[in-house]
Amino acid sequence: MTLPEQPIIEEEEEEEEEEVQETLESVHALLRNVLPSIRRFKLLGERGSGVRTRTDVQDYYVLRSQCLENGSLFEDPEFQAVSSSLMFSRRPDRHYEWLRPHEICENPEFFVEGFSRFDVQQGELGDCWLLAACANLTQDQKMFLRVVPEDNSFEDDYAGIFHFRFWQYGRWVDVVIDDRLPTYRGELIYMRSSEKNEFWSALLEKAYAKLHGSYEALKGGTTCEAMEDFTGGVTEMYDLKDQTPPNLYAIIEKGFQRNSMFACSIEPDPHVTEAETREGLIRGHAYSITKIKLADIVTPSTSGKIPLIRLRNPWGNEAEWNGAWSDQSVEWRYIPDEQKEELGLNFDNDGEFWMSYRDFTRYFDRIEICNLSPDSLSDEQVNRGKLRWEMSTFEGEWAIGSTAGGCRNYLQTFWHNPQYVVHLEDPDADDEEGNCTVIIALMQKNRRSRRNMGVDCLTIGFAVYRVTERDLAQKPLKMNFFKYNASVARSPAFINLREVSCRFKLPPGDYLIVPSTFEPNEEGEFLIRVFSECKNSMEENDEEVGVGEIDDRVGPDGINRGGGRYIAPDVPVPSQPSPQRQAMERLFLDVAGADGEVDWVELKRILDHSFRDDLPKSSSVNGLNKSYANQQNAANYDGGGPEDAGGGLLAQLCGLFCKDTPFAEAFGVTSGPGGGQDGGNANGNLQSQIVPIQHVDQGGTGFSKDVCRSMVAMLDTDQSGKLGFEEFQTLLTDISKWKAVFKLYDQDQTGRLSAFELREALHSAGYHLNNRILNGLVHRYGSRDGSIAFDDFIMCAVKIKTMIDIFRERDTEGTNMATFSMDEWVEKTLYS
Repeated sequence: MTLPEQPIIEEEEEEEEEEVQETLESVHALLRNVLPSIRRFKLLGERGSGVRTRTDVQDYYVLRSQCLENGSLFEDPEFQAVSSSLMFSRRPDRHYEWLRPHEICENPEFFVEGFSRFDVQQGELGDCWLLAACANLTQDQKMFLRVVPEDNSFEDDYAGIFHFRFWQYGRWVDVVIDDRLPTYRGELIYMRSSEKNEFWSALLEKAYAKLHGSYEALKGGTTCEAMEDFTGGVTEMYDLKDQTPPNLYAIIEKGFQRNSMFACSIEPDPHVTEAETREGLIRGHAYSITKIKLADIVTPSTSGKIPLIRLRNPWGNEAEWNGAWSDQSVEWRYIPDEQKEELGLNFDNDGEFWMSYRDFTRYFDRIEICNLSPDSLSDEQVNRGKLRWEMSTFEGEWAIGSTAGGCRNYLQTFWHNPQYVVHLEDPDADDEEGNCTVIIALMQKNRRSRRNMGVDCLTIGFAVYRVTERDLAQKPLKMNFFKYNASVARSPAFINLREVSCRFKLPPGDYLIVPSTFEPNEEGEFLIRVFSECKNSMEENDEEVGVGEIDDRVGPDGINRGGGRYIAPDVPVPSQPSPQRQAMERLFLDVAGADGEVDWVELKRILDHSFRDDLPKSSSVNGLNKSYANQQNAANYDGGGPEDAGGGLLAQLCGLFCKDTPFAEAFGVTSGPGGGQDGGNANGNLQSQIVPIQHVDQGGTGFSKDVCRSMVAMLDTDQSGKLGFEEFQTLLTDISKWKAVFKLYDQDQTGRLSAFELREALHSAGYHLNNRILNGLVHRYGSRDGSIAFDDFIMCAVKIKTMIDIFRERDTEGTNMATFSMDEWVEKTLYS
């Protein structure tokens, strides 16, 4: 039996903030910094952001050149020296002054004798998690210089402007800042270096604060988050008290072989902030792990090896471990001198210390590991024996009513979540059981940067299923698969952290990963990554866009089996003029007027009356004689009951084409006596309904102007804005199909579909769409409550058919590729 998932809500380590009124300055800053995102920053490897124009993107080199030409120091308009850049929830409790480094000290330098883990010291901001990551970053020169470019300087071409680079959800971005830093009484209040005139760490913290909207946004976090933003790696987190894997030491050892970064912490004291234990360790504080070693040890009674681990407190002071293997402890006398030299042993009050691995697992509560992406290792490091991970990455979205299906507890909607198939080819080289090491990481995007808007992290997780080729013939896998198949692995919990990750040992084969929020209809974007020791491949388990068979419950089996291409159901059109066709033409001309064509206004009059039972009710019926409409509501035009949504004018018109076809039932059309199909009677009734065109309500209730115009454009090949009789005939056939599909899924007869039903409804209409298109349709046509109204469904179908027809018209050879010039594309898309 599968137990229901339970969410875990992670409380951030923050002091309770008092509520105060926002100042005008804060309001302006909020408007300026609303929804900070990577769009404002230059994406490395691209000429612009891809979203904004090049002039909107802050380019470090362009801005520096402008400042040098003008003889001015850069002032960042996007992260101004105001209190709202410090805090978003309250006013500062004192007056802070923003000073440039040369106003703080003499001879400021970016680096003083290079960089090291001792350059990072914490200030008043509760971002020790960030400092621990910075200390780790200094351990690898290549990674450090990717984040902290060497062309930053207070000497050459100094213009008060600096830049730093961070990984954000699969892309590297370049963040530009000025060098005005918050101070109190002339001293830096936040991150600083041990050297008074060294400023790389303070400026790095400011750039990271800008990336997330404010300094306050950096309060409370995990070292994993910062390590990922510095490296683009995937992180893991292990609870050392309840879930310590028996092979943790081997995991750490393998991590160092792959240049992984490490951090650890102790659970905070609920009553005392950063309380110190008897052993000299700080609770609620992030430490970085800088080395692990099986050291030689020789005692009077025995000799062998002992696992030791080196840690560093970001405070960089005397607050160090005082137990076994601490500075000056007696245990070091048993370590040979050459081993001490290899360990780089020193006993300075610099925050760095050694301890045994056993004591480490005893006194610490959590360890975080950042596994670096393959591009983080240089060829030189690989040649020295460092190993690379294999990586696959996909971006996705949970959209309300479309792909936000919730966890497995919600079986009816769970299968709507995005699905990904990963293929594991070979087992690990050193795995005795022939299994593959796999790390799966699910990251939600852009949540911290929206904290000033009250946006918190979603509660997220994932499940992993073993699948066969037969299973994968269905894309995506539907509800029955998840009903009868249990997961083989899953995230340890659903939790409200930026990223959830877990390491698994799985046999080679194919696996389906389903990322989800805990509850359905929680909207957000995500990045899913898979790391493995041996090669893996990954793809989205989603439908290919195209046209297929119409649902048998809706229409006849009119399919070209060879090419898999939908052919519209045959409509009985006599080759020789018949009384029925002649009557139909007379009806059409009565509706169309003197020009013999139907424009969108005349089409709207027909549709609004014919679908009056499917559209929101109002006090009048657009474009129709009100007394006549009232008569029909009382007596029912075609003799059926009020539940007969297909009654009315369109039923008569479609009846002439769809008589004796499966579509007839959808419109309440019968062919027997009294069925209302006599052409002459229909013509007479139609004439009694027509009112002058100037009386048509072109807005308000009924079908929207857009959907009516789009219907005309769908079949208006000569772009006249009107439909002739042949085009009108084709339109009625399409409407009859979509009407029948809608009725099939609108089982409670509310005139609305659940957005979760949109994929299946369009599938029944013969259209196969992937998640990205479905998400776009739901965003465009769905309502806030996650439903699709009848006319919006028709609009979806019209748009899909129109765009597919435009594409197919150009893809004459069926290659699934088409070429358009700019003017052709603009013409086609604008008119459609």
